Amino acid sequence: MFTIPAPFQPLAAFLQDFRHEMHRFPELSNQEFATTARIRAVLEQHQIRILDLPLATGLVAEIGEQAGPLVVLRSDIDALPIEEKSGVDYTSEHAGVMHACGHDFHTSAALGAAIMLKQQEATLPGRVRILFQAAEETGHGAPALLATGALDGATVIFGIHNDPGLPVGVLGSKAGALTAGVDRFTITISGTGSHAARPHEGNDPIVIAGQVIAALQTLIARNVPSNQNAVVSITQIHSGSTWNVIPDSAWLGGTVRSFDQQTRELIERRFRQVLQGIGAAFTSDISLDWQPGPPSVVNDAAWVDFALEQGAAVGFEARRVEASPIGEDFAFYQQQLPGAFIMVGSGGPFALHHPQFRVDDRALFPTARYFVQLATEALSRLSKGDA
Repeated sequence: MFTIPAPFQPLAAFLQDFRHEMHRFPELSNQEFATTARIRAVLEQHQIRILDLPLATGLVAEIGEQAGPLVVLRSDIDALPIEEKSGVDYTSEHAGVMHACGHDFHTSAALGAAIMLKQQEATLPGRVRILFQAAEETGHGAPALLATGALDGATVIFGIHNDPGLPVGVLGSKAGALTAGVDRFTITISGTGSHAARPHEGNDPIVIAGQVIAALQTLIARNVPSNQNAVVSITQIHSGSTWNVIPDSAWLGGTVRSFDQQTRELIERRFRQVLQGIGAAFTSDISLDWQPGPPSVVNDAAWVDFALEQGAAVGFEARRVEASPIGEDFAFYQQQLPGAFIMVGSGGPFALHHPQFRVDDRALFPTARYFVQLATEALSRLSKGDA
């Protein structure tokens, strides 16, 4: 386990207190006004430059005055619409809202990195830009931040996400696809209602929905090569209001996860064909609302090697990990510049988005130091032309 050197213990204690306060007062995507104000206050206290960008929530800090390379670190600040049941003594005081994904951990680590980087600003051979990004959970936060020019001039970007499946003191990443591309869908089936005793007089949308569900469950198995990973999950179905009436419509919702862009496009195309065929077979109108989310996080191999090396340099056990089907809008940044997304062990035992999720505070300060190590060593190598 990590030992915090005596000179850093006051900062480590402050970061823990900041995280606990942020955890107590979580805010949903695009509503992070108080959270943004708290972050701003700390940055201003330490005289850290805040970029003037057209952002309603979230902000971007920058450290470094010299001409040279620009390295970006990213954290996220929003919470989830979940009622907390973690039992921690800093449990959410906002009913139905919880930091169940650890964004309070990410933000606090990035804030600690900003403070430490400011202390060595005069020696930095370039600049470090730190994103405190809003609305990661909606998948729209990164594109909104990109539209402000927040990454203009940058060479590389690093991001972290806590992983309750890894113990504290372990971090991991992999080259190529690390997270899944995320698509969301809703299906509306229009039938004809009737008395439940006379179904021949109607066109039962529930029967049609059953056919849709069965057909979509074979879509991956019979279309996607067996050496690729993808999943279709139907997570909602709504129809009818009483026991003796066949309704006139049904509604289904769910998600698709995939790791390869061609596979992603194939699934959507076959999805539409399946619905069209069932609609024709049952003389029913079936409409599809397909909502594409973030693509896969695709890590640059060289920067993954670098990120794992720097983790080991500050005392982490650095591992190669398997891809995860979670979604992450960090992927949008990687469409503009190379970088690496790293999973940092937060100790479990409950999974992300679980109402009992919690983070082990012992991981916090080491993660802040890791952010500093990534930034300073990347600047050093880039300024020398070694990266």
